[in-house]
Amino acid sequence: MRDGILIFAALLFGLASPNSASAHIASNGFLVLSVKGQEISGSMELSVRDAELAVGVDQNQDGKITWGELKAAEDSLTRYLEAHLSLSAQNRRCDLSFGEVRVNERVDGNYAWLPVKARCPAAVTDLSISYSVLNTIDPSHRGLLTLSGAGIVQSGVLGGEASRAAFAVFSPSRVRAFAEYLRAGVWHILSGFDHLLFLISLLLPAVLLRHRGQWEPVVQMRPALISVFKVVTAFTVAHSLTLSLAAFDIIRLPSRLTESVIAASIIVAALNNIFPLVTESRARIAFAFGLLHGFGFASVLADMGLPKGARLLSLVSFNLGIEAGQLAVVCAVMPVIYGLRSGAFYRRAVMPWGSAAIATLALVWLVQRAFLPTG
Repeated sequence: MRDGILIFAALLFGLASPNSASAHIASNGFLVLSVKGQEISGSMELSVRDAELAVGVDQNQDGKITWGELKAAEDSLTRYLEAHLSLSAQNRRCDLSFGEVRVNERVDGNYAWLPVKARCPAAVTDLSISYSVLNTIDPSHRGLLTLSGAGIVQSGVLGGEASRAAFAVFSPSRVRAFAEYLRAGVWHILSGFDHLLFLISLLLPAVLLRHRGQWEPVVQMRPALISVFKVVTAFTVAHSLTLSLAAFDIIRLPSRLTESVIAASIIVAALNNIFPLVTESRARIAFAFGLLHGFGFASVLADMGLPKGARLLSLVSFNLGIEAGQLAVVCAVMPVIYGLRSGAFYRRAVMPWGSAAIATLALVWLVQRAFLPTG
């Protein structure tokens, strides 16, 4: 049992460590390709921080990457991308080239944006993409693909185990679309530290009851499961609602505002574990802030795009992926904290100090997202 306590405490504090501060938003690359005959055109985007990991852009090692440094590293970055991205049509390699680097600003920072051109041996009908960007440096990195041809748009998630993917340009598979968006949803919730820490903040007190101003362990599993069911259901309903509204352009919020409020939601949920104002109705917190988390999920879906012919299917699939990832987290965390609930270390150290660490990290994110320029 003691080993279990130490492992869980290490995991909790590891997620909330300052080293995670720069990785609160998942590492994404954005590949946009348009097919016309033998020609492919589009763009590749890689965050400036990922470009630094890949080729060492920060020449003076001052922690700040200037336009001059990025421009000076253009040749190195181009060679790196040429070595880790390739296109093939009907199993025959296309000649790929990149244009001059520019900067595109997104909510999580600046991105190196490079035009992409490719000429294939024949008119492209079946396109194979090999994408191994950052595979050996950051295994969590993924490339979000938007592929279009003759007015047909489809999406994909590249990288990781799916380093090579094949697409029928003019006859996309609905089954493949469902699988791609499902995988994107699972990947997003499991790689998004902010969403994970919010969920964990709500799970930590699920195995405890507030009695006479003190946290006490639940006697049986049933009350803990009921508490978790209420919290997860409220969070799911809320973020599914706003995700759908945003995906269909009914309601949109500025990304900077959304990401800032998500950070604030983590602070509120974590501090409520230390200074409990809401105990039996934590589902209300989950629902209220779940509405904002839905807009955060929608930003990823917007980057991927919803194919016109399968918008509802893709939306449902992406949301199911989020729920599957969320369920995986609950199934991993609940048995551990239930087993640790009776120990004083859990109630006096893991709960308060783990929650404090989470709140502190979320405060850093809030300041970064709300007040500091992206970079």
